[in-house]
Amino acid sequence: MSNTKGISTGVELQQSGQIGDRLNKSPGEDTATPPDPDEVIQASLLADAEVPDGGYGWIVIFGCAVFTWWFIGTAYCWGILQAALVKNGVSSSSTLSFVGSLAPACISFLGILNANIIRKIGTRISALLGIFLLGLGEVLSGFVTSNIGGLFATAGVVMGIGISLCFMVVSAVPAQYFKTKRGIANGIVYAAGGLGGAITSFIMNALIDKVGIAWTFRIIGFMTWGTGLPTAWLIKQRVPIRRTAFVEWRLFRDIRFTLLFAAGAIATFPLLVPPFFLPLYTESLGMSSSAGAGVVAAFNFASAMGRLLCGFCSDYVGPLNTLFVSLLLSALSMLILWPVSTSLGPLIVFVIINGMANGGFFSTIPTVVGNVFGSARVSVAMGMIVTGWAGGYLLGAPIAGYILNASGGEDGGVVAYRPAIFYAGGMAMSATIMAMFIRLKTDTRPLKKL
Repeated sequence: MSNTKGISTGVELQQSGQIGDRLNKSPGEDTATPPDPDEVIQASLLADAEVPDGGYGWIVIFGCAVFTWWFIGTAYCWGILQAALVKNGVSSSSTLSFVGSLAPACISFLGILNANIIRKIGTRISALLGIFLLGLGEVLSGFVTSNIGGLFATAGVVMGIGISLCFMVVSAVPAQYFKTKRGIANGIVYAAGGLGGAITSFIMNALIDKVGIAWTFRIIGFMTWGTGLPTAWLIKQRVPIRRTAFVEWRLFRDIRFTLLFAAGAIATFPLLVPPFFLPLYTESLGMSSSAGAGVVAAFNFASAMGRLLCGFCSDYVGPLNTLFVSLLLSALSMLILWPVSTSLGPLIVFVIINGMANGGFFSTIPTVVGNVFGSARVSVAMGMIVTGWAGGYLLGAPIAGYILNASGGEDGGVVAYRPAIFYAGGMAMSATIMAMFIRLKTDTRPLKKL
């Protein structure tokens, strides 16, 4: 019996080595035909078995955390810049929210492309390019603060390309270093984004008061370069991200992937509505711009705590369970708490609950993908999933802005915001129902033959 087991193990190791040899060919070898998806699955099993769960991985996590500090934190502080631009008469909140939405929407538009760029040029060069473009978009935005078209090009497109590259880097690399601690590793990375948003919101508000909007953009860009470019050198892949199909359509044969794709596509519609419109909402309550900045900071700080907490929960109660609870809290907070938040006390309660749930979504998704589909396919699977977020990222907040305008606009008082709030809450509840189907109708086996 033991001899048979030894022979079997030897055969499996020999097969794994053959698979590794085929997948580890140099980029110029045999590029005409992608590897068999079944071989990629086996490579995932082999790669996951060798994950160190620490070591240099913690340095990589630090580097990724600095990246999320800037690309998530800056994106979630757009509401502060938007409120200042509305005051200056640059454009309406609905149009400016398009600018703020376009940057994170590039994560979706360029997700599959960026997954392949990272495979070809490596994570370190991709990280350098991404953080450079993010800072460049911010610096250039300082020269077009009175031109809505210029803001679309700089704060929308240039920053968006940088954000999308940074996002794919931090989504793919931690899975190469962590398995049993993958949830907390991703939680730390994405918690830094919430903490960055909390601190950056105060910095932005102070800078706007002292040096104006133009120099606020530029200074944030310089800070991004000063900390992000050196940190990019810390981010390196443990093993090369090898050639896979540009789009692995076979993934849609797995009901888990299809439902996760659909749930993410719906969930992204309401996610940016609170951080984008809270500064304007607080002004409708008669509060100052500094109070609005404080509310956004509280939202981002709660988001950081939610990302970290959901990272722990993903490791102990499962990422699918954590995803469901996050989406449910997001929906209930918008449908029940936000509409009755007509003073600072209830508003802070809403901000804390919704911020934690909002952050939990982003820190949980990469863990779900890594656990269910394996580290060898996390790049292509994440690229496909975030592509489905395009509509929500780009249109979610602007739709809320148009609903607000139709209901009386920013000067219409608290009542004018409620239709937009119910729209966001309804979309969040739809995503929650979809997540429930994922949990009830599918299992959590890590990999299977598609």
